[in-house]
Amino acid sequence: MKPVTEAQGPVAIAAMVPDGCRQVEKEEWRRGQVTVAADWVVNEVPVALVYNGISHVVMMATPTELEDFALGFSLSEGILTSAADLLDMEIVEQERGIELQLTIVNSRFELLKHKRRNLAGRTGCGLCGAESLDQAMAPVPQLTNHARISHAALNRAVAQLLDHQPLQARTGASHGAAWCDEAGNILLVREDVGRHNALDKLLGALQRRSSASGFVLVTSRASYEMVAKTAHLNIPLLASVSAPTALAIATAKRCGMTLVGFTQPGRHVVYSGLLEE
Repeated sequence: MKPVTEAQGPVAIAAMVPDGCRQVEKEEWRRGQVTVAADWVVNEVPVALVYNGISHVVMMATPTELEDFALGFSLSEGILTSAADLLDMEIVEQERGIELQLTIVNSRFELLKHKRRNLAGRTGCGLCGAESLDQAMAPVPQLTNHARISHAALNRAVAQLLDHQPLQARTGASHGAAWCDEAGNILLVREDVGRHNALDKLLGALQRRSSASGFVLVTSRASYEMVAKTAHLNIPLLASVSAPTALAIATAKRCGMTLVGFTQPGRHVVYSGLLEE
């Protein structure tokens, strides 16, 4: 599917049939009347990430932009330190799901084996597979990127957001993560049935392109893990359309990130850091 442009608008978005969904038959009851029609639903499949032949994690995900997902997950989880640590990747479709077979440098693989965890990822799942409290609450890096974003730029971005979510417009069941420049223009969006997955896809995609300074806008709440993933890529601002958690706020303050919640057209709430007037 071609990238969405701002000029296409909500009508064109609603008419699209994006990757990551399929058609089903539905029976709808409304005010005592039953009708049968076609409907579009988002795809959700098990996706296993396998590093140097050893399965590390299985996530329930929408099977689109899987190269971005694998790289973003690997970086945001600290498995890799840069895209150069990933030597090769193969997508292998199987009867029960998809395997992402990654070949990584030996130094990172040796570290992974020391902290290896087996995680059965569920939609909306965060740290449910960590084996210890120390592993669940790993240190979050201090940001060295202190670019300041304005209130107006954030408001501009959220006003455009729905026009850049074709999978959500078609199915009503996907999260989005958007990369926005300092002026609030949305440059890149990734969607997935899982909010963490959408963010990982976006973070992976950013590694494959030269991106100027900007910020991330997500269509979910802001949890601790969302802050930690964003911090691993040295992004100075995370904005969410829903609420942040207390731990997300505390983590953002410790690592020097600006954290904004309840981001809607004409309104947002700053919980950590500052926005420019």
